[in-house]
Amino acid sequence: MTGSELKSRLRQLIIRQLQADHELQVRAAQLAHDEAISEESRPENKYDTHSQEAAYLAEGQAKLAAEAAAAISAYQALPLPDFDDAAPLAIGALLRLSATGRTDWYLLGPLSGGLEIALPDHGDVCVLTPLSPLGRQLIGKHVGDNVTLPGSGATATISKVC
Repeated sequence: MTGSELKSRLRQLIIRQLQADHELQVRAAQLAHDEAISEESRPENKYDTHSQEAAYLAEGQAKLAAEAAAAISAYQALPLPDFDDAAPLAIGALLRLSATGRTDWYLLGPLSGGLEIALPDHGDVCVLTPLSPLGRQLIGKHVGDNVTLPGSGATATISKVC
């Protein structure tokens, strides 16, 4: 499988996961909304805040649903350029970081940092955004460059990009 095919498959898997998350958030927002306006949620006295709490929850769930919808749109529109060893890393790059005793795959994506996708024959791929500490370090780097892994302080080398 070529790098372009691999990234295209990865994008499909990311979008599928984001769509599932979006559907879940929409259902949760609807349930919270229904709870907020239900007859059972009417305040029994001035200290009863159940309906207000349900309304806040509905608002939060609706915001999460909107964020998931924005992420779906961003990944549908994401260009997937080919990167070679000489190209500086940018959004759309799939890369491998090698550190002592371990190798991990990452996709520099526009949104949804932290999302992990199981990619056949490559294991898990973690989405990084340029806003994350590791993502900030990777933007503009090349194969062979080193980065410091947040948390552990270990050094990892960019060993492959596509």
